[in-house]
Amino acid sequence: MFSSDLHSLHHAIPVEKIRYDEKGLVPAIVQDYLDGTVLMMAWMNRESIQKTLETGETWFWSRSRQELWHKGATSGHIQTVKSIRYDCDSDALLVSVEQIGDIACHTGERSCFHQVDAKIVPPPGDTLSQLFAVICDRRDNPKEDSYTRKLFAGGDNKILKKLGEETAEVVMACKDDEPEAIASEVADLLYHTLVALAHHKVDLKTVYRKLQERRK
Repeated sequence: MFSSDLHSLHHAIPVEKIRYDEKGLVPAIVQDYLDGTVLMMAWMNRESIQKTLETGETWFWSRSRQELWHKGATSGHIQTVKSIRYDCDSDALLVSVEQIGDIACHTGERSCFHQVDAKIVPPPGDTLSQLFAVICDRRDNPKEDSYTRKLFAGGDNKILKKLGEETAEVVMACKDDEPEAIASEVADLLYHTLVALAHHKVDLKTVYRKLQERRK
């Protein structure tokens, strides 16, 4: 289910069907609606779900303070709800949001799930987002033996030449109707397209937003 309309959102989840625990709570996983990154986990109750549906922004229940809290009310990093789903047992929620400011964690990180063996690393998103992050790192921290670095060093002339070549190879693979070849050539084309985006400092999420706008 996908919805950014408040009327549709209000009918997206039957509050009475959710299986709450003995304290009247249900866990809610919050996910970036563009690239699928898991941003945080919090608790909801009937009232916070209702407030979320009514306002189109996330509201949760604080177990420590025993009160409702509006995500981003003090920081400005609110979450605009795009969809809400519940699992097969109706005892967990998945909330897809647009994260304003791209920061969900109180530490200033994009995601609360940013720690791996005590190290802080960017949270994973979809495959293209992960690849784009690597490409941007190669741009900002070039490695001598990196093919990506060589593309950046060649600028538009080299990058666009390769982009044109890969486009032609996708066309030829499609004309030959070879599924494996098509998948391989499209993978090459996507990679070189991401390099072009990174070179011109266009965020991949901007492309995702364009696609979402056209989906409506």
